Amino acid sequence: MSIPKEPRQLMINLMYLVLTALLALNVSAEIINAFFALKKGITASNAIVDGSNTQVMKQIDKQADAYKNPINEGFRGSSTQTQVISKEFSAYIEDVNTKLIEAAGGRDEHYTDGRPKRYKDKDVTTHLFITEKKGEEVEAKINEAREKLLSLIKDPKDRDEIAGKIALKVDSIAQDSKAKTWSEYKFKQMPVAAVMPFFSKLQADMKTSETAVLNYFFNKIGGTDIKFDNFKVAIAPKKGYVIKGEKFEADVYLAAYSSNPGSGVSISVNGSGLGVKDGVAHYESTSSELGKKTVKASASIKNPLTGEVKTVTGDFEYEVGERSVAVSADKMNVFYMGVENPVTVSAAGISSNELKVSATGCDIRRVNGPNYVVTGQRPGEAVISVSGGGLSDTKKFRVLRIPTPVAKLGGRLLAGSINAGEFKAQEGMIAVLDETFVFDAKCQIQGFKMTKKAKGSIDIGAELVNAGGRYNAQIGGITAGAKAGDVYYFDDVKALCPGDATGRNLGGLFFNIK
Repeated sequence: MSIPKEPRQLMINLMYLVLTALLALNVSAEIINAFFALKKGITASNAIVDGSNTQVMKQIDKQADAYKNPINEGFRGSSTQTQVISKEFSAYIEDVNTKLIEAAGGRDEHYTDGRPKRYKDKDVTTHLFITEKKGEEVEAKINEAREKLLSLIKDPKDRDEIAGKIALKVDSIAQDSKAKTWSEYKFKQMPVAAVMPFFSKLQADMKTSETAVLNYFFNKIGGTDIKFDNFKVAIAPKKGYVIKGEKFEADVYLAAYSSNPGSGVSISVNGSGLGVKDGVAHYESTSSELGKKTVKASASIKNPLTGEVKTVTGDFEYEVGERSVAVSADKMNVFYMGVENPVTVSAAGISSNELKVSATGCDIRRVNGPNYVVTGQRPGEAVISVSGGGLSDTKKFRVLRIPTPVAKLGGRLLAGSINAGEFKAQEGMIAVLDETFVFDAKCQIQGFKMTKKAKGSIDIGAELVNAGGRYNAQIGGITAGAKAGDVYYFDDVKALCPGDATGRNLGGLFFNIK
């Protein structure tokens, strides 16, 4: 048995060989069942190949209708004849298989796989194919069908190539076999169960051979046309430079191209032809002048069947500018100490991954892409240095302390007259930053001093010291006893803000209790 090139055909042949070898050792029920399972699988596979061959024939008809000429009509006719030869051979084999089933007692109704009643019988096959010489007839039909297929290939060189792809053939007798003829080799003393899948295999060989011949004619009738077998996503912008705030517009489409266009495709840019490799041309240009540039692209495609040449053109604009660094503070135009100041670092025409960013007078840390955060070290000046991609630049920023907050009782009360109940409800002093300060920063009260002047008294009470913003027990007890006419003084209020080394004096507050 020759070794076919198609994986499907190779699988069928190997399975049949293995089962036949096992059969020589012992005709067990498992082996018999395997033969009929193999027959069923081959039959299902044949149906799939039939569908594939039908589709190839439709494509041959479509190509012949699109490009009408005597040569293509000849290929169409040979393709139709290929299918006729295949159907006639398959019908003949089906008829032989039917005769075998009848000789073996007809189909056994106890099984659903189509096996005959005497499926283990070896005398039936020997009598039918050796004594009655049906095996010689099958051998002759195989050779006849093979020669008919090859006769359709007119070019001798092509015929030799296709001959190796036609799976239908009479296998040579194995050297270790005692059989004198092919019929004896295939049928003598073989159980019916082994011969039936062999006939299904012959039909599979024919259908595979039909596929090889149809593909040959399809390549002949349409193989010289340009095949667009690769795809890319292409984007064609209206222009290659957009000002902030302008719309970026582009056409995005699926581009089909041939990986092997031969001499049928030519591509040029600004009148100069480009080399095409694997169906794609590459263009590059180094600009020495600033300003707007226009690229005029042209592609020509020649239909090898009709000789018609189609040309498509397209223009693309881009602008050449100088590289520059942009370092922008996202919230304020200064850096504040004690908080993370968001900064964007970018350079036209350079990836953010290529840039090296460092700083003096502040700490800088990259978050992601072009985004960084800066923390001021001390009041004064900070310098951001950027390098990479052939450029180097620096940007200067002022570094300031966080603005001084305002001391408020309970976070909302300033000095003045206050109801006794509301005053008693407060629990301490809070430092509040101005609402216009855009950073999320909090200053903490370090401490303050408090004195009380009771109603009707000309003397001021003892000065009490409080650590932190929240009242201590002593001051909390005094404020809880507030009465109308009392006056409370909060002096030397100090707060510590992020970035501060020492606290700030926020002045004092006084409240008249009413």
